[in-house]
Amino acid sequence: MYQGRIVLCASSAYKKKFYFNPDFNSLPEQVKRELKIMCVLFTEDVGGILSLEFDEDGNLLFRVESEEGDFNFDEIGSALKIKEIQRTRKELLQALETYYKVFFLNED
Repeated sequence: MYQGRIVLCASSAYKKKFYFNPDFNSLPEQVKRELKIMCVLFTEDVGGILSLEFDEDGNLLFRVESEEGDFNFDEIGSALKIKEIQRTRKELLQALETYYKVFFLNED
């Protein structure tokens, strides 16, 4: 059913918007709030667009983009912020991967 990359959520510093994929509405409200806070704070801090995506194996990936000519985008800060999130939110990120693998990829 799910092939390729599936976006869980995304935040844009340019449009000042947050997107949450409705396919994941069954996640607890607290998890959805944490994702929103995490993504919006990320883009407010370093700029650009952040999307959290699951690959075909169920790994949660951070994808960051910036518009061409955006001199306010902090590419180094972006990489450091991702490492910080992966360290401080490790349990949440692992739980999301497990959730995706069980409910979307039908793994045991």
